[in-house]
Amino acid sequence: MSRLNFDQLLEAGVHFGHLKRKWNPAMAPYIFMERNGIHIIDLHKTVAKADEAAAALKQIAKSGRKILFVATKKQAKQVVAEMSTSVGMPYVIERWPGGMLTNFPTIRKAVKKMTTIDKMTKDGTFDALSKREKLQITRQRAKLEKNLGSIADLNRLPSALFVIDVMKEHIAVAEANRLGIPVFAMVDTNSNPDNIDFVIPANDDATKSVEVILGAMCDAIKEGLEERKIEKIDTAAAEEAPAPKRERKAKVAKKEIIAKEDEDALNANVASKFAKEEE
Repeated sequence: MSRLNFDQLLEAGVHFGHLKRKWNPAMAPYIFMERNGIHIIDLHKTVAKADEAAAALKQIAKSGRKILFVATKKQAKQVVAEMSTSVGMPYVIERWPGGMLTNFPTIRKAVKKMTTIDKMTKDGTFDALSKREKLQITRQRAKLEKNLGSIADLNRLPSALFVIDVMKEHIAVAEANRLGIPVFAMVDTNSNPDNIDFVIPANDDATKSVEVILGAMCDAIKEGLEERKIEKIDTAAAEEAPAPKRERKAKVAKKEIIAKEDEDALNANVASKFAKEEE
C-alpha cells in the first residue's frame, strides 16, 4: 500500500515546480503541465517514486545502517532536525563541511575534539585554565557542536544520503557519487536528477511539502528499525531454545553408541563361544 496519497500531496503543495524559464530539461519526464508560467509536477510519479525510495530506505534501516539527512536551506532545517532525530539518524542542517564524506577521518577527529573538551570539563582540567583559555575552548566547543553535533554518533560513512534541494547541496551529492553512496533526494523542476539514485520529484521550497515527503520516508525507516528489533529478538530466542534439544540429541547419540558397542561385544563373545564348542 502507498504511504502517500494524491490529495495529501496536493494539499501540501508538492506539485508546485519553478518558473518555466528556470526549468531543467532533464526533469521533463516528471512534469505534468505548465500553468501561469509555472511547471506543475506529476504527482502520480511523485507517489510512485516516493514508495520506491521508502522501500529502499526501510531495507537500509532494517540492516542497521545509517542514512545521513542533508538540508541546509531555512525552510527544511527544523523539519529535518526533528524527523531524523525521531528515527535516530544523523543530519546536517548547517553548512556542509567540505570533505565530510571524502575526508571522513578528519571530520571524525573534529568530533573527537568535542569529546576531549567534555572530558576536560568533567575531570577538572578545564577549571585549572585561565579565563581567556576557557573562553576560547568554550567557543570552539560551541562551534563544533553547531556544525558536527548532529553527526557525533556517525562512526563510519553513511550507507545513504537523503538530500533536500540537490542544487544547494551539490557538494554533498558530488561526494556521495564519488564514493558510490546512494543518494535519495527531493528534486524540483529546476534541478538535475541525473546524479540522484532515488529521485522524488517534489517542491523542495515549501516546508509543508518537505514535511509530507520526509514524514513518509521516516515512517518507512521506523518500520525497518522495528523489524530489525523483532528479528533480533527471534534470533536470540532461537539460539537459546535449541540448546537443550542439542543436549538431548547428544545424549541419545551417546546411548546409541554405547548400546552398539555392547551389542558388538556380545556378538564377539557368542562367536568365540561357538568357536570353542566346535573345537
